[in-house]
Amino acid sequence: MIVVLKSNPNREQLESLISWLQEKGIIIHTSIGEAHTILGLVGDTSQLDIDLIAALDIVEDVKRVQEPYKNANRKFHPEDTVVKVGNTQIGGGSLTLMAGPCSVESEEQVVAIAKAVKASGATMLRGGAFKPRTSPYSFQGLGATGLEYLKVARQETGLPIVTELMDLSQLPLFKDVDVIQIGARNMQNFDLLKAVGHQDKPVMIKRGMSATYEEWLMSAEYVMAGGNENVILCERGIRTFESYTRNTLDLACIPVLRKLTHLPIIIDPSHATGKSWLVDPLAMGAVATGADGLLIEVHNDPAHALCDGPQSLKPEVFDQVAKKLLKLHDFMKTLEE
Repeated sequence: MIVVLKSNPNREQLESLISWLQEKGIIIHTSIGEAHTILGLVGDTSQLDIDLIAALDIVEDVKRVQEPYKNANRKFHPEDTVVKVGNTQIGGGSLTLMAGPCSVESEEQVVAIAKAVKASGATMLRGGAFKPRTSPYSFQGLGATGLEYLKVARQETGLPIVTELMDLSQLPLFKDVDVIQIGARNMQNFDLLKAVGHQDKPVMIKRGMSATYEEWLMSAEYVMAGGNENVILCERGIRTFESYTRNTLDLACIPVLRKLTHLPIIIDPSHATGKSWLVDPLAMGAVATGADGLLIEVHNDPAHALCDGPQSLKPEVFDQVAKKLLKLHDFMKTLEE
């Protein structure tokens, strides 16, 4: 249920309403917008009399929310969420470029790539230390050592790092990571989602390969229900009948999610296609459709990469793509003015 308050509500009446709701076991999330203040009520609201609340002088409207996700719902939070990470941000009209290798292979490699992508306009470094692989015989990542190499790259460049957490046992190692990524295979690992919900750092949730929008948003709800409201959604392609590309990129998710949620939206064109030559056009499409940022894989020697070389861009190619993306983003902003 949401309660829309009138402008400048009487303080005493508002405190009385909040106290009454809390006595009934209702959790209240307050969202202050430019025009209205909204109280998002979470809990057993079936016991509440809508007409009684609507009759209060400070209340403009009361609505029941049918969707099972409450905290992630735009009805609860009309203003877009902006997630701040270090000196950069995700959302709020900016275009965030997260770039780096699929897998960290050495300190020298990740530092060199970090310097290159930063020079091209990236504001965050992505890189895998722990790698979920379909085959148990594939490279599984450097683990804790890979995390240390990422930290060295951050120290050298100032770029915040985003990397994937695969298991609860790894969580202590992520204390100094800037953004925790929950991969597609773990999107419905509810114990893991609950755990990161109690962290004080942003969490980026990749869409499961067969997940619906509602299932995806319910994963975000798990994190937010734990108190962590800094959640980012990442579309990385879904599984369809098409076999030419690795997955099928769902750009329709951008306008759909804009309607359903206030959370920022990142697009991963690298995993979506598995082909480096498709990254450019699909990244352009994502910017034109209104994405808040892109997650792009960059490798200095894709032919010899230990993981996902065919979908990785060389630094010089990323430089060209990044310049186009930033120009397109600036152009799209002029159309909105």
